[in-house]
Amino acid sequence: MATAEAETGRTVTTDIPARLDRLPWSRWHWTIVVGLGTVWILDGLEVTVVGNIASRLSEPGSGLSISSAQVTGTAAALYVAGACVGALFWGRLTDRYGRKKLFMITLAVYLAATALTAVSFEAWWFFLFRFLTGFGIGGEYAAINSAIDELIPAAYRGRVDLIINGSFWVGAVGGSLLSILALNTGILAADVGWRLTFALGAVLSLVILLVRRHVPESPRWLLIHGRDREAEEVVTDIERRIAAERGEPLPAPHGEITIRQRRSVSFVEIGRTVFAAYRRRAALGFSLFVGQAFLYNAITFGFGAILTKFFHVPADRTGYYFAVIAAGNFMGPLLLGRLFDTVGRRVMISSTYLLSGLLLFGTAWLFGRGTLNAGTLTACWCVVLFFASAGASSAYLTVSEIFPMETRAMSIAFFYALGTAAGGISGPLLFADLTSTGRVGDTVLAFQIGAALMCAAGLVAAFLAVKAERRSLEDIATPLTAVKTPEPKALP
Repeated sequence: MATAEAETGRTVTTDIPARLDRLPWSRWHWTIVVGLGTVWILDGLEVTVVGNIASRLSEPGSGLSISSAQVTGTAAALYVAGACVGALFWGRLTDRYGRKKLFMITLAVYLAATALTAVSFEAWWFFLFRFLTGFGIGGEYAAINSAIDELIPAAYRGRVDLIINGSFWVGAVGGSLLSILALNTGILAADVGWRLTFALGAVLSLVILLVRRHVPESPRWLLIHGRDREAEEVVTDIERRIAAERGEPLPAPHGEITIRQRRSVSFVEIGRTVFAAYRRRAALGFSLFVGQAFLYNAITFGFGAILTKFFHVPADRTGYYFAVIAAGNFMGPLLLGRLFDTVGRRVMISSTYLLSGLLLFGTAWLFGRGTLNAGTLTACWCVVLFFASAGASSAYLTVSEIFPMETRAMSIAFFYALGTAAGGISGPLLFADLTSTGRVGDTVLAFQIGAALMCAAGLVAAFLAVKAERRSLEDIATPLTAVKTPEPKALP
């Protein structure tokens, strides 16, 4: 039911969130996973290819006058800088104009920039479109994670979010193997192979763009922004499809929420909500993002240089090693994701962060003693990243679900940008320098920095992580538009 209010808009009492959360898993939910989640595979493919083909791009005949350090340092930092700027820019628009409109636009930006990277003829062109590719993918993080968490039932939200974010590493495996082909001059010319890898990413993006046309707007977003009739139509259609698939009535929903609809929320209100009413949760989000960003940069941005400099692995063979650790990364969220919905967020987030940090400390110690070879170092990385990947994916899940609906995309964007700027821009520059010197002590230091920050984030999570498993988003963080919102100071 709804009653009109002349000054504040309409006040609506609805059970739409409860209806979405009580849905059993279905083919419809798989279409959401495929339509929204597969872009991380492309991101993983592209980022990995760039890291693996750095040595080829720096060689004569590649078609670019660029050094390996510029590819792994400058270009990587620009990509991440673009992602940070894009997250903030698109995140605000996602909260204001809707999830669907923005996840279509951001993917189109990503597609165009990737295609234009393939035709790079000068270093400045390559740098520009690496930045713009990141600009598109940054918007994807905000729009996609918002839509996924608002469409997936509460009982499955944790594992689904982790697996989707972890699917980046499926793309990384493909990128590693694809780079082997791209680097093989017996098959592809030196100035052709790397271009085709970017072109392939653009083609796959186009396929995903077509699939996304069938993903609906978030009913939760529609409801709050005064479009409750559309929200009702979307949810009714979803229920009809799932009931027909199961051949039986759906369980009854439990719980209603009353909201006072509004079109937008100001930056001032977003800032006051996140950093005053939810300051402990803000500290948690920042810690998780900084920790995972530095740990990953400590390993991934220097892995090729470490293998070639210390273990004399040929540049065109490093892709095999990275494929192994990328597979370990995906197995973490895949196998541990369910525990985030059953054992609970606090235990799983803190333990995955702490375990990965401690294991990386152990790897650094073994590496410093000279007891590792290329194979055993890769095995150590694989174990570290099995836990780290689940933890890193949970950072996106956490900031998506612990802040009010009206601030969700902007919260994801802000913490992604802040944490990634701290670890993702400075990280590539710092760790590329440390791992390229050829000195064992410098590489050990890179590992120790990443491990220390990961452990610190794990300790923060042990005290501040929110019990969000199997709870509705509206229960975890009451919408700003909800009638009789609890006092902010009473929230953890």
